[in-house]
This record gives sequence, C-alpha cells and structure tokens, in this order.
Amino acid sequence: MSGPLHGGRRRRRVGPVLVALVLLAVPVAIAVGGYLYVVRGDDGPGATPEVVNTPSFSDSGGSSLEPRSPAPVRLTGGNAFNQRFAKPPRAALVFDVDDGHVLFRRQPERVLPIASLTKIMTALAVVEETRPDERVLITPAALHYQGSGVGVLPKGKRVRLETLLNGLLLVSGNDAAIALAVHVSGSQRRFVGLMNEKARLWGLRCTHFASAHGLEKGNRSCAADLAVLARLAMRNPRITRITRRREASFPFPIKGRKVYLYGHNPLIRAGYRGAVGLKTGYTDEAGRCFVGIARRRGRTLGVVLLNSPNPLAHAERLLDLGFRSRVG
Repeated sequence: MSGPLHGGRRRRRVGPVLVALVLLAVPVAIAVGGYLYVVRGDDGPGATPEVVNTPSFSDSGGSSLEPRSPAPVRLTGGNAFNQRFAKPPRAALVFDVDDGHVLFRRQPERVLPIASLTKIMTALAVVEETRPDERVLITPAALHYQGSGVGVLPKGKRVRLETLLNGLLLVSGNDAAIALAVHVSGSQRRFVGLMNEKARLWGLRCTHFASAHGLEKGNRSCAADLAVLARLAMRNPRITRITRRREASFPFPIKGRKVYLYGHNPLIRAGYRGAVGLKTGYTDEAGRCFVGIARRRGRTLGVVLLNSPNPLAHAERLLDLGFRSRVG
C-alpha cells in the first residue's frame, strides 16, 4: 500500500562514495583549462556530442561572478606622481603595459564616447580571426563612409588584408574598418556583435560598441578598459609592427600601383623618444582622444586620454612623469 504516510515506492540509496565523486567532479570540471565543458548528447544514440566552451569566471568578492580580464589594470593604491592641468582631459590614465600597474589616474572608470579608439578593438578582433595574406573584397558598403579613410579602395577588387589593417590603424580609415568587418563577419552588424562579445568576455564593464569605426555616440568606454585593450594590442606583433610606423606604402590595385599611408600618432609625429603606438580618435562629441605607448630602458608605459584639449602636450608630460617615477 502506498500513500503520503507510507512514502510510496522505496527509493534506492545513493552510496557515500558516489556522492563524494560527484562533489569532487564539479570543481574539477570548472577549473580545467579555465573552461567548463558542457557535453550535450540529447540527439539520441550515436549522435555527436556538442561541446560548448564557457568562459572562465572569477569571484570578484561580491555576490556575482565576472569574467576574468586577460590583461587587467590595477586601480588600487594611489598615484605614483601628481599632475595638475590648466585645461584637463575628462579622463586620463598612465599604466605599465607589461604588468598593468596604474601610475596615475583621473576619472579612470568614467564612461565617455571614444571615437576612433574603437578601432583598437576592431584590430584585435580582425587579427584573432584572420591571416595577413587573406584577400578582402571591397564591397559598396566600404565606399559609403564618413570621416577619415584610406580613400582609394577599389570597388569590386580584392586587396591584401594586412594593407587594410595598416589603413585602419595608421590613417584611422573608416572605409578600411567597414571592409574588414564585412570580411570577418559577413556584415557590419555581426562584427559589432563580435566586438561586444569580446568586450564581455574580457571583463570590460565600461565598454559598448555600435560600429567598427567609432563615429556613433554608442561607442563608449573608460580609461581603465582602454588600458586593457592597449595591453592586449601591444602583445600582438601584427598590431605592433603597424603602430610603430610613421608612414607606410604598399602595392595596391589602383592607378600608380601603390597606396601611401601617413600615421596620425602625435607622439610619433613629434619624435617623442621611445614612442611605439597606438591610436588617436576624434569626434565633436568625444573630443580629442588618444592612447599612446612608449618604451624606454626596458620599461613600456601607456597613457589614455579622453577628451583632451591637447593630447600631445598631455601625453608627453604624463609619460615623462611616469618614466621618472618608481613603483613599489
């Protein structure tokens, strides 16, 4: 007889050894390789299981789990030096590119429009998804752009991807950004989705992208997140080979058979000692923005400036003070 008082069918007891094995397996599965591998075998006998890679998460000290940054910057502690500005940038950061230690900060997590600093993420997404010798078809979408551009992209022809990457980073080509986005993802919309997914996985909490080139108001970030992107960019030899250049020329399927590119980086143009990168940006709303990188005596420092009235003067002063300072 079965019922509420009799407990119904007798259940098989689970042995203590089996319980211990299950409890042990859960943290091991989460920890291995920084990923949790979820095997789905719901398609019936003989079906190939689907393996889903879920990004690693770390306990941030609160109640929620957040993605681990692959190149974190450390905002704890005070400034290694002080600097007052007559006309300050809206946000600024000086950081060690190698270890992420922050030497100076001003509103480091203030969310602001970033204009063409967006293209740092564009470049990172492109180099992760492509090879340098790939050929990019120049579609009509790449010719319908505003603002700065390479300007001579040949409609309907294929050009070497690495040439477009130079056009993206040296002259801040919005046409190059569109061409690369379509090449990688099939459409600008899908590429922007890829950018935002990377921002999420890399723990960039201030950051959101609305385009691959950065003209829209929806492209926003903060100095701390941009320092993370700069650290990642400077680890990639395809990017660093480009950003240290003052100018470059490449074979190109146009009249004259060559394209000439002249960089915008104010530190490199001014001959600042040790300058090796990285990217400028400007829109009316964002103002003048700049991420600059310099290397001296084995030490590599970066500076982020958002809405600076004088990026060259601010970058030079902050980097000079950073190189003079001693951490720890």
